[in-house]
Amino acid sequence: MDPLTLGAFVAIATVLILVAGIPVAVGLLITASAFIAIFDGPGALEELPYKFFSQLDNFALLSIPMFVIMGAAIASTRAGADLYEALERWLTRVPGGLVISNLGACALFAAMSGSSPATCAAIGKMGIPEMRRRGFPDGVAAGSIAAGGTLGILIPPSVTMIVYGIATDTSIGRLFLAGVLPGLLLVGLFMVWSLYATWAAGQGGEALTRRIYSRAEKFEVLPRVLPFLAIILAVLFVLYGGVATPSETAAPGALLCVLFAVVIYRMYSFTAIWGVLRDSTRESVMILFIIGAAGVYSYMLSSLFITQEIAAWIGSLEIGRWWLMGVINLFLLVAGFFLPPVAVILMAAPILLPIVTTAGFDPYWFAVVLTINMEIGLISPPVGLNLYVINGIAPDISLRTILVGSVPYVLCMVLAIVILCAFPGLATWLPDLVMGPAIGGI
Repeated sequence: MDPLTLGAFVAIATVLILVAGIPVAVGLLITASAFIAIFDGPGALEELPYKFFSQLDNFALLSIPMFVIMGAAIASTRAGADLYEALERWLTRVPGGLVISNLGACALFAAMSGSSPATCAAIGKMGIPEMRRRGFPDGVAAGSIAAGGTLGILIPPSVTMIVYGIATDTSIGRLFLAGVLPGLLLVGLFMVWSLYATWAAGQGGEALTRRIYSRAEKFEVLPRVLPFLAIILAVLFVLYGGVATPSETAAPGALLCVLFAVVIYRMYSFTAIWGVLRDSTRESVMILFIIGAAGVYSYMLSSLFITQEIAAWIGSLEIGRWWLMGVINLFLLVAGFFLPPVAVILMAAPILLPIVTTAGFDPYWFAVVLTINMEIGLISPPVGLNLYVINGIAPDISLRTILVGSVPYVLCMVLAIVILCAFPGLATWLPDLVMGPAIGGI
């Protein structure tokens, strides 16, 4: 059978299996095993365990559970509420300060936790009721938090970027730096839209209900927040300074986050600490299981010459490089509607990266564009994980209202991709400045 035709059958089978509700990793293993057994013979299945475990035989993977523990330790405390409270106190005199506080808290908490759902939950529990109390539209209140939560997979340290680096053999440090300015760009676009939507809705109650905080009240909350921010800055400084690898850097960062959670928030009970370790283990195993299964899936595609044929076919298309990038973005956008970011990256990035670099695009710039597409998926149906998190913490706001309120932020993300296409230096300038130009374009 022609490899392209076979690839179409593989794609259809994969979608049907995953849509059936089977876990992503299990679905990838079932699909890969079935097609290898059919076209290469049952004897070829002996190779699959080796491919699965060899995919996990990577020192860089040690950074994933460590960063997950960092996020879990922070998410298990009141750090999100305190971060929100600190920004709200300092920005209370700024017009639209509450919206800016919420989005700023989302950006900072996303950097600390690296988790989009955790960011939505931690900041949304405080921010959404307060914005509604002050008369902000429900769509702005819910949509801004849902969109702000997506920043967790872009702003460093990001587990998603680590997975991309491992899947494509690119520098994780450069990937982290590449996400900084685009992350700030998204925060700025979110703030601009939120302020405009608030003004357009005629919201005028904020000034009437705004509380004026004393200087002592402003400084009172900072000692509970600044230590966690200091850890993140220290981790990034050590990483970019060439002192240690991501895996070596993440380990002390995770330990310090757990210790600060214990000391600052008095998380002394064994049950609380066990909960952090349990949740971290569950999430880490899920990610690593997907990574191993994706390795088997990629081996199947390569063994049946599907990957090579798709790459050759795309490369032979008589279209411009930007038309090609438009097609790739459309594919990533649709994939992000149905699959989690880690699965999309592991399945698509190894295939797409050679095509992208051959067309003259920077691999780190592409990582940012890919991640923003995955962010759109987090606030778009049918999966749209952040939408359901917001609906869970504010059940009196209908899912339709949350979805409609999120649409403008989706457009902000699309605009960010357009801006990155026009000014790719937003993603490449900082990595080149800190770490020097990439050798050989990578």
